Amino acid sequence: MSVADRVRLAFDPGVKPADGGLPGLNVLKEVVSSINLFGIVAVVGALAVSLGVWAWGHHSGGHQSEANGKKGALVSAGAALGLGAANGVVEFFSTLGSRI
Repeated sequence: MSVADRVRLAFDPGVKPADGGLPGLNVLKEVVSSINLFGIVAVVGALAVSLGVWAWGHHSGGHQSEANGKKGALVSAGAALGLGAANGVVEFFSTLGSRI
């Protein structure tokens, strides 16, 4: 089988994302943006609680509390990173996928 035969086996269905293709798309974007904002606010609260637990565990000699506070702070920081970067990550991979 030659290279030219392999190229003919590929089929492009011609499906590409269309902006404004569905009714209610703006409402869906607002809902997702609100969910993202809610997540960021929740992460701020989780980070504050985790830092408090970390400090309390450190000063009271509670090694388990201190370790849990550290874990919570790292998880909160990672969640904030993921929530903040979500749009850019999806855009990056969508652009990369359209070039294949």
